[in-house]
Amino acid sequence: MKCTFLTLRKTMVFAIVLVLITSFLGGCSGKAALKAGGKASSAEVTITNVSYDPTRELYEQYNKLFQSYWEKEKGQKVEIVQSHGGSGKQARSVLEGNEADVVTLALEGDVDEIRKAGLIEEGWVKEFPKNSAPYTSTIVFLVRKGNPKNLKDWDDIVKSGVEIITPDPKSSGGARWNFLAAWAYANRKFAGDEDKTKDFMKALYSNVSVLDSGARGATTTFVENGQGDVLLAWENEAFLSLKEHPDDFEIITPSLSILAQPSVAVVDTNVKKHGTEEVSKAYLEYLYSEEAQRLEGQNYYRPSNPDILKEFSGTFDLNIELVNIDDDFGGWAKASEKFFADGAIFDQIYQK
Repeated sequence: MKCTFLTLRKTMVFAIVLVLITSFLGGCSGKAALKAGGKASSAEVTITNVSYDPTRELYEQYNKLFQSYWEKEKGQKVEIVQSHGGSGKQARSVLEGNEADVVTLALEGDVDEIRKAGLIEEGWVKEFPKNSAPYTSTIVFLVRKGNPKNLKDWDDIVKSGVEIITPDPKSSGGARWNFLAAWAYANRKFAGDEDKTKDFMKALYSNVSVLDSGARGATTTFVENGQGDVLLAWENEAFLSLKEHPDDFEIITPSLSILAQPSVAVVDTNVKKHGTEEVSKAYLEYLYSEEAQRLEGQNYYRPSNPDILKEFSGTFDLNIELVNIDDDFGGWAKASEKFFADGAIFDQIYQK
C-alpha cells in the first residue's frame, strides 16, 4: 500500500507539472504566433493609431467597424488604442518614442518626417490607394449665425476689425492647409507677386487673436469659448460644429480653397517589433472599403471613392475650385521648407 500511495502521489505531481508546462508553452506559442506577425490567431492583439485632432469621432466609430470585421474574418479580437493632437505634434511624439503601429495624420509631410527617421519604409505614399489618402477634406469658414461681419471670401477676413481663429502651423497640420489655401488665393489675386501675397498674409495673421496648437483646440476656442468672428476650419470640423450647434453657426465656402489630403501609413519598425504587421496593414486597407467610405462621408470627410462621394453631393460643395499641394506648391517637402521651416515665410510674416 505504501509503495502504491507513493507511486500515485508522484504520478499526480508529474501530471500537474505537465499541465502547467503545457499551458505555459501553449501561451508562449500563441504570443509567438502573434509576434511572428504573419497570421491572426484567437489571441487578442493591440494596435495604436496616432492621429490628428479632428478625427476623434471618425475613429471612435471606425474602430468598432474594423473590430467587428477583423474578428469575423480572422477570429481575432483587436484592441485599438487611439491618440489625438496637433498633427505635427503627433508626428514628433512618434519620433520621440510613441510606438504607433499606424499613423493617420493631417498631411503627407508629417508622415514623411517619420519616414526620414527610418521608422517608415520608402515608398509608403504608394502603399495604399489615392496616395495613401482614404479620405480628403478642404478648408472653409465657420461664422456665427447670420454672418454679422458678412465674410464671404478671403478678402473679407483680412479687413480691419475681423477676429480670426486658426491653429498654429508650427504644430497643426490643419493650420498648414489653412495657410496654403489663403496663400493660393492671394497668389492668384496678385498674379504671382510674392511681396503683395506676403502683405496679404501679414494682414490675415494680424487679425488672428488666438493661435491654438491644434484644429480641435481652435474649434473649442471659437465654438465653446465664443471668441472670434471666423474660424478657418477643416470642412469636416465645421460640419460637426454645425451639427452640434445648428442655430449658432453657418459654413461659408470661399471661392478658392485647397484639396486637403490626410495621409495614413504603417509604422514599419514598430509593427515588426510588435508583431502586428498583418492587422495594422488591414486596419488601413479597410478604410477604403465601401462600408468605411460611407462612414467617412457620414463624419463629413470626402470619401476617396468617387462613386461614394457622389452619394454625399447634398452635403459637400463638389464644384468648389481646389488647388493641390503637388501642382501648386511642388509637394510637401518644398512647401514645408518655403513656408513652415524655422525662419521661413510664416515666421517672417507672423508677429506674436
